[in-house]
Parts: sequence; C-alpha cells; structure tokens
Amino acid sequence: MTSKERVLASLNHKQPDAVPIDFGSTAVTGIHVNCIAALRDYFGLEKRPVKVHEPYQMLGLVEPDLQEALKLDIEGVFPPETMFGFEIKNWKPWKLHNGLELLVPGLFNTMVDENGDTLIFPKGDTAVEPSGKMPKTGYFFDSIIRQEPLDDSTLDPEDNVEEFDLISDKHLGYFAEEAEKAASTGRAVIANYGGTALGDIALVPAPFLKHPKGIRDIEEWYISTLTRPDYIHQVFDKQSDIAIKNMQKIKDVVGDRVDVVFICGTDFGTQNSTFCSKDTFRKLYMPYYSRMNNWIHRNTNWKTFKHCCGSIVSLIEDMIECGFDILNPVQISAAGMDAKFLKKEYGKALVFWGGGVDTQNTLPFGTPENVRKEVLERCEIFSRDGGFIFNTIHNVQANTPTENLVAMFKAVNEFNGVK
Repeated sequence: MTSKERVLASLNHKQPDAVPIDFGSTAVTGIHVNCIAALRDYFGLEKRPVKVHEPYQMLGLVEPDLQEALKLDIEGVFPPETMFGFEIKNWKPWKLHNGLELLVPGLFNTMVDENGDTLIFPKGDTAVEPSGKMPKTGYFFDSIIRQEPLDDSTLDPEDNVEEFDLISDKHLGYFAEEAEKAASTGRAVIANYGGTALGDIALVPAPFLKHPKGIRDIEEWYISTLTRPDYIHQVFDKQSDIAIKNMQKIKDVVGDRVDVVFICGTDFGTQNSTFCSKDTFRKLYMPYYSRMNNWIHRNTNWKTFKHCCGSIVSLIEDMIECGFDILNPVQISAAGMDAKFLKKEYGKALVFWGGGVDTQNTLPFGTPENVRKEVLERCEIFSRDGGFIFNTIHNVQANTPTENLVAMFKAVNEFNGVK
C-alpha cells in the first residue's frame, strides 16, 4: 500500500498492510524542537537549524528528509498563523536557552524579563503587553492571562468571538495551495482550518490578540460554563455558524485533497475524571459539535478529528454521537482508559490516533526496552481490523532521551515487519 492507501484503510476500519505512523502533522502529534534536532543527528541528516513552526509548544517542523527516515504516512496542513497571531514565514535565527540554534518566523519577537523568563508578543508587536512566557528553565510558552475586569451587566458574547470571522480570499488561496502540496507527497492529509474549537483552553486567553476582550481567564471560563451557560451558548452558536460558512468556502477550493480535518482540541479530562458532567457536555457542547460534524459528513469526504486528553471514558459514546470519527491522544495512563477496553467497546466506531506509548512516564523516563515492549503491546491491541494511527500520547516533550525515541520507531517498524 501507499501511505495514503494505508491511512485510508485504517480510517475506514479495514486492515492495512502496516500500522500508519504520524508525527508532526498536527499541533497535538508533534515533536519538540530539541528532539527533532536529536533525531536529525541520529539519522545523519543535513546539519541545519530546526524550524519552529508552532512556537506555543515549541514544536519543530518535520521536514521531508526526516519524514522519510521515520517512515511517516501523514502530511499536515496548518493555519497560516501561529498561536501568537503572526505568519509562519520569513525565517530568522533564534537560540533556545540551552544553546540550540533554531529558525523562527520573522515576527517571533521576544524579550527577556528581570526574572530571566522569555516573553513573546501577539502578532509580534512589542509595543503591546506580551501574551506568552517561557520560564527561564522551560521549553515552551505559557499564555499570559490579560483579561479585563468583568462586569456582567456589560459582558457581551461578541467579545469572545472577535477572533472568528469569515475567511479571506488570501487565506483561501493559502489553504488551496497547501492542500495541493500536501496531497502531492503521496501521504494522507490532515488539515486544521481553525475556528472550530469550542472553548479550547489554549485558545480562550487569545495569545494571538493584542487586546482580548470578554472572558479570557481560564478559571473564569470554566466557572462560566456553569454560571453563564447562556453566554457560552451564544459564543458557540455564532462560532459554529461562521465555521460552517468557512468550511463551505474551503471545501470549494480544497476539494477531496484533504482526508481528515482537525475539529477541536478542547480537553474534558483530568488524570482521574472529567472536567464536566455528561449532562453539561450534552447540553453545552454536543449541539455545536454535531452541527459542524454533520455538515462535514454531508458535504465532504473528510474524517473528523477530536483531541481530548484525560480520563474521558464516560464521554466517548457522546463524542461518537456528536459525529467524531477519530479520538486523540488516547491517554491510556488516565483512569478507566484501558487500551483493551477502548478497542473492544469503541474500536468499530472510533479511530484511535495516538496511545502508542506514554509520554508522561515510559518514553521520557523508561528504558529503551520498556519503550519497545509498550509500543509492541499497544500496536497489537489497537491495530486489529484497522482503526489505528500510531502516535505518542500527545506531543513528544523536550529532552526525551534519543535512545528512547529511536527504540519507539524501531518497535513500530518491528511490528510492521520493516527492517
């Protein structure tokens, strides 16, 4: 099978000739720049700085030579702008605090504060307050909360949808071009068009806006799902209306060159339970997820991708009912998320994209043999009758031992019978 055929077979719950592999096609299946650099060195690839294409989490671009070395099957189409609101172009040099030389987009403008922390600015504008901070010993940015004082008498849902608008002709052209390039690689294509995430906590603080209005504090947002449900409904209602209008325009220029669309990264789970009740999920989120997914399934060939960390077993049936085809990152380490149980109960309805190895313990702190054993076990469980794309449980984190990363890829190849 070709990479695309392999992925499509698995997405349609048919047994492919090998487990498809994804790294770097989305902002939740990526690899930290440190590890990209280490893998390039391991495979003896051309010495050049890694490109930081997703600065919020400091994810590195997996370029074609490394894609080939890792035997990857999926190509990603990303939004034209980063989480900090500047375009991914005009690469320039930048150095991480550990001395690693990188390339960053031209408007990746930073300064170091009196504590030694690195600050980054929305749209690269250093004349406004910074919207992100990387601690001096850290390896990625945290959002800086910039919520204005709230007054319920004047609180306007329009303030929480200012970032959602009808797509421009420029961005339509961008998606058309990027989808064409991605499809020409012979790999399956997953695209993130933006605008479809409902209450994603990475997006609520709006690190891409210079002066965000509305409810932008994460704690206040969670409280509002209980105390201001009408407000949240109004936000989600307008957002999903705009999203569908935009997807219609995007479909007209992208067509069937895209196989999967990234819908939402909103997390509903902790290590031990869910953030919200089943009733809240069904009342507050399900109508809008269903609206967007139903439009996609009626009008396109795209499969729909839902990222949701944590112990979410109590919500999986609801997510299936919403129309999601794919679940990521499949956090097996969370309570109730047993791999055999998930495959048996939901394997005919959901594709599991992730779950291949634990990134909290095994991959960063285990031995290469621990990694190999876990990868082989997960592949054996999840790959039966298709419905599985190999990836780690969320992004590969900074300073993960190179020998463990190599052991992971070797184990997938071993399972696939590839030397």
